[in-house]
Amino acid sequence: MVIRGRTDIPLQRTPGEDTGVTGGWLRGSRRRALCAGGRFAGPPAWVVTGRLVAGSGVASGSVVSLRDGRWLAEDRRVGRAEHADSADGAAGVPPWARGARAVAVLTGAGISTDSGIPDFRGPQGLWTTNPGAERLSTYQAYVSDAAVRRRSWRARRDHPAWRAEPNPAHVALAGLARARLVTSVITQNIDGLHQKAGTPADRVIELHGTMFSAVCVSCGDRSPMAGALARVDAGEEDPPCARCGGILKSATVMFGQPLDPDVFARAGRAAATCDVFLAVGSTLTVEPAASLCGLAVQAGAALVVVNRDPTPYDAMAAAVIRDPIGEAVPRIARQLDESQGGG
Repeated sequence: MVIRGRTDIPLQRTPGEDTGVTGGWLRGSRRRALCAGGRFAGPPAWVVTGRLVAGSGVASGSVVSLRDGRWLAEDRRVGRAEHADSADGAAGVPPWARGARAVAVLTGAGISTDSGIPDFRGPQGLWTTNPGAERLSTYQAYVSDAAVRRRSWRARRDHPAWRAEPNPAHVALAGLARARLVTSVITQNIDGLHQKAGTPADRVIELHGTMFSAVCVSCGDRSPMAGALARVDAGEEDPPCARCGGILKSATVMFGQPLDPDVFARAGRAAATCDVFLAVGSTLTVEPAASLCGLAVQAGAALVVVNRDPTPYDAMAAAVIRDPIGEAVPRIARQLDESQGGG
């Protein structure tokens, strides 16, 4: 299978082909494709020929042509994508990091597993080992079933994030955010570990909200989660809103709830204006968060996927890294810093 860089044509598919991308454009250039008024013009696209294996990204032994003439090869024996011009990699800074001035990072549950917080869909994930637990995160089930709410309050009280500490990946991203690079951390996590690691709060975009606040579904009153949990500890199994008596929940986005449009707009702007987009510890199967990868590539960014398992967006990535996140992210942060002349 060969993916070749072409210009001025949309993504093309053949019967039986699964690119993991729905509609839109794919792009290999790091340059912006903006027309007058700041709106995106039709960017160059990857043309995909041959058959891809659903969910596997780039097939074994495949080669990708980048628009600047470099080639990307993925060797499934080591489970890592790297540029075929290995002499560049030997210099310490991979080609996709060179010249980067802005970085956006999308983090999923996988980044927090080294902090003792289980992911959801991995082999030992919360929903893999206990499928019924997903119901606790479904809005309609929560508001309609008091038993679900009681279970949810117990789960919130016992959540490992209350005791968790940032791991080397969180710390590395915090260092990156404090460096010369413009860095935005877009997280699907609700655990607050990016801020705890030192990433400035105004650099963190919490797509799915935070577990540290409670909100009423009726009047919208917002309060610290610690107060609600203190009521649970005092014997209230399903504490109602103190203001109106309505149903309380964590200030997180459940299945069946829309994302906050202002929060997602911030994430979209970060993805559309970065030079490198890192997707770390996410299956990239939950939308619309995963679509930020495509948006970044469309705008000219280099996509780097750091995840143990294949994702639907691997095929459009400049690099796919299967190393443990706690090793890979600090290394990537050093490379990006070195690309600025740091270190």
